[in-house]
Order: sequence, then C-alpha cells, then structure tokens
Amino acid sequence: MKKFVYYSLALCLAFTIYGTANAQMRKLPAEVTEAFRSKYPTALNVEWRDRLTGFTAVFDLDKVHYEAKFTNKGFWQSTENEIEEEELPAAVKDGFQKSKYAEEWTIEKIYKLALREDKTQYRLEIEKSDIQKKNLLFDPTGRLLSDKMTL
Repeated sequence: MKKFVYYSLALCLAFTIYGTANAQMRKLPAEVTEAFRSKYPTALNVEWRDRLTGFTAVFDLDKVHYEAKFTNKGFWQSTENEIEEEELPAAVKDGFQKSKYAEEWTIEKIYKLALREDKTQYRLEIEKSDIQKKNLLFDPTGRLLSDKMTL
C-alpha cells in the first residue's frame, strides 16, 4: 500500500511539473503581436517563446524559417535565418579563412542576422570537437566582431 501511495504522489508531481513547464509564464503583450504583424504580415506557422527579457517569434515566410526577437514593449530587435555556405558573402568567408579558427575548426551552421538600422551580421557556429564549440559574429565586410563559447 505504501508503494502505491508513493507512486501516486510521484505521478502527480510529474504531471504538475510537466504542466507548469509547458505553460507560458506570462501573457503575450498586444504591443508585441501588433509589432510582429506590422513587420511580417504574411508570416505563417507563428510560434511564440517567452524569453523573460522579451519574446521570440518563430515563423515561416516565403518558404524560409525565421526567428524574430522583440522586447517586452514590442520593439523589434533582430531577425535571423539559417543560410547555406554558398549564400555567405565572399568577404565573410575570407574573414573566417584569415581567422585563427580556419585550420582546426569547421563551420556547422551559418545564420544571417538582420538588425535595427538596416545592419546585417553573420553568425557562424563552428566546432572543433563535440565539446569545443563557438559562435563567431562577422559584419558584412568580414570583420570578426566576437567569438563566444557555446554549448
């Protein structure tokens, strides 16, 4: 009988934790959804994620998958999408080839970031091993802006 009680309590706890994890922590502000609709009126398959400091919309537009970040007040911060290596500007490829990472690190994924004030940056996810991974951020001229460790 004790085992049944313990199993029942464990099952209730698991359902409570699962339900809480899947619930959105706060309501999506109207300013955020209005700003999104204004910027991307034809977006499809929109899903929202609460990031505490703002909200992220994951969506499809013209058969491309995007992720757009907005502040809690509805100000657009950035939009990114994964691109193929062939789409990477020659200057950014050259910047990577001239960096200290070119010989031992391989490019795993490439993202194009659209930022405010019509700025563009490119984020390269690179890997040396299963444990050693970095994000490199380049401007369109191929200048390395930052290199950060990632998981």
